[in-house]
Amino acid sequence: MGLGQSSKAPVTEESDDVNFDHFQILRAIGKGSFGKVCIVQKKDTKKMYAMKYMNKLKCVERNEVRNVLKELQIMQNLEHPFLVNFCAFEGRGRLSLNTKKHHLQFIGEGLLGGEFTNVAENYPWYSFQDEEDMFMVVDLLLGGDLRYHLQQNVHFSESTVKLYICELALALGYLRTKRIIHRDIKPDNILLDEHGHVHLTDFNIAAIVKEDLKATSIAGTKPYMAPELFQTFEGSHPGYSFSVDWWSLGVTAYELLRGQRPYVMRSSTPANEILQTFHKVHPSYQAAWSLEMKSLLRKLLCIDVQNRISCLAELQDLDYMSDVNWDAVLSKLLPPGFIPN
Repeated sequence: MGLGQSSKAPVTEESDDVNFDHFQILRAIGKGSFGKVCIVQKKDTKKMYAMKYMNKLKCVERNEVRNVLKELQIMQNLEHPFLVNFCAFEGRGRLSLNTKKHHLQFIGEGLLGGEFTNVAENYPWYSFQDEEDMFMVVDLLLGGDLRYHLQQNVHFSESTVKLYICELALALGYLRTKRIIHRDIKPDNILLDEHGHVHLTDFNIAAIVKEDLKATSIAGTKPYMAPELFQTFEGSHPGYSFSVDWWSLGVTAYELLRGQRPYVMRSSTPANEILQTFHKVHPSYQAAWSLEMKSLLRKLLCIDVQNRISCLAELQDLDYMSDVNWDAVLSKLLPPGFIPN
């Protein structure tokens, strides 16, 4: 598909439904395994957004339908200052998956329950389709992701990382109220806005857990995955819950401060070797870091889930956080020490 004009007729149910033709494509800013992300401008309001393309046939061929639907189902119910949010607007779009080889309806709960059904679901306007692609319209954040800035050798000060921890902790506290485990917190999935505030994105492998139940499926990026995830995979642990995201937050914060992760592992490293690493290797905490920051990182990177910081209240109770105005953090009134160019 070209970036200037669409050659395809969008599929809509009613004339006032939002579709591809309501947007002007400005330029591409990212590309994934079965889609891309472009900056778009809504023609009537002139407001700019990010539009995510996903090729429907590739989603089917790569067995990603379930994850795409789950992400859509999760994100339509989320809105928070430190998440990448769907954009609210009048109108709606019908989203389904239609290919020459497949006809699968995007139906949310029915699909997640394990069976495809022939019932269509009307999602809000931010999700719509044409013959080949699905589209999702989300907040436009042009500050880049934290992985990019790490690769540019940006030095993040302790005060900046502390603010990032606070902002992401508020996002995790919000997700917990929705019973959502993100499962893939890492610098790649944390975007900066133009003022330098963080926004968590990519709910493609997130999990929704019921009250008093644990998740048991294994998902994530190995260097950021908590020990209990690997223990669950090995069969030595009954499952995991929200605590895994706080471990990932600890790994991310450590990496931002030091430029490398606390544990050396690769995506190909077997689970049993990773578990041995957790018990044999003790992360190095730099002398330049404050005692309070070192203590916080140790509490986030605690192998014992029972002793790990695993919720917002536990973080807020730390002496290190006693000077934090949490209302000001939530309102983005505290300026980050790093402003993206």
